[in-house]
Amino acid sequence: MKKYLVTGGAGFIGSNFIHYLFRKYPNCHVINLDKLTYAGNLDNLLDVANNPQYKFVHGDIADIDLVKKLLPGIDYIVHFAAESHNDRSILDPSIFLRTNVLGTQMLLEAAKDAHIKRFHQISTCEVFGELELNEERKFQESDPYQPKTPYNASKAAANHVVMSYYHTFQIPVTMSHCCNNYGSYQFPEKLIPLFATNALENKHLPLFRSSAYKREWIHVDDHSEAIDLILENGKIGEAYNIGTGVEKSVEEITSIILSVLAKPDSLKEYVTDRLQHDKRYLLDSSKIIRELGWSPHYDFEKGIQETIKWYKNNESWWRKLK
Repeated sequence: MKKYLVTGGAGFIGSNFIHYLFRKYPNCHVINLDKLTYAGNLDNLLDVANNPQYKFVHGDIADIDLVKKLLPGIDYIVHFAAESHNDRSILDPSIFLRTNVLGTQMLLEAAKDAHIKRFHQISTCEVFGELELNEERKFQESDPYQPKTPYNASKAAANHVVMSYYHTFQIPVTMSHCCNNYGSYQFPEKLIPLFATNALENKHLPLFRSSAYKREWIHVDDHSEAIDLILENGKIGEAYNIGTGVEKSVEEITSIILSVLAKPDSLKEYVTDRLQHDKRYLLDSSKIIRELGWSPHYDFEKGIQETIKWYKNNESWWRKLK
């Protein structure tokens, strides 16, 4: 019987991972530790809320005494909890540094003597910096970090802290860098849910003028499966890139959303770029494919259409968040 502590489990990716765990391991136990900041939403987990094998704890990863009380018997710590929006990090970097760096350090400190099987750090492709639009290179796990925004920098710093606890205190850690996720339950400040819900309300979709910049996309369920494989078979002390090779620009994603919802292109509205808008991210995911046998199952075109329709069919979920 596996027992997980999932931090940030009320967020987008964390809540989908908890759903994945109960589908894959019906007898598992999950403790969800979440501070419930603006993007944490317990509505994401209503269907497991009464499961006796699930427990929600409202708390901060930086509360070392609380975390220590939760750790006896835990096999896996899966660390999603983080501030994650680049625009917000530009407005107030200090929140990102406190949560993403110092919060991660306190969580590791609590885990030092807990005899866990694995501490898994959820990271992002953005720690590597940016690629040029026509560059053939992909980011590899061994590439140096070159973060460009306070959010990127806070995640890169947290990764270094995680690895320092592996080398110094022998905590059994693994790490993954993932590309952009899409799927249900994503807070509507992010591209796909924001534009889908704006379109449903016949509001303008605010595209940066650099909307040709590219991102790599993965369905959140494919991400969850990759994390699970790393927990089970990944090598301690190593990082794994999780990507699909599917690249789409913001302009392309916007056109897909408008097409699926049968809305006019006139809803597009071009706005001034944000500060430090990275051109492109693309991961080399050959390591996880080769060593762990992972591959994505979702076809992008089908997955993105299903996602857009989910927001269309779940207005009661997102309406209260906008």
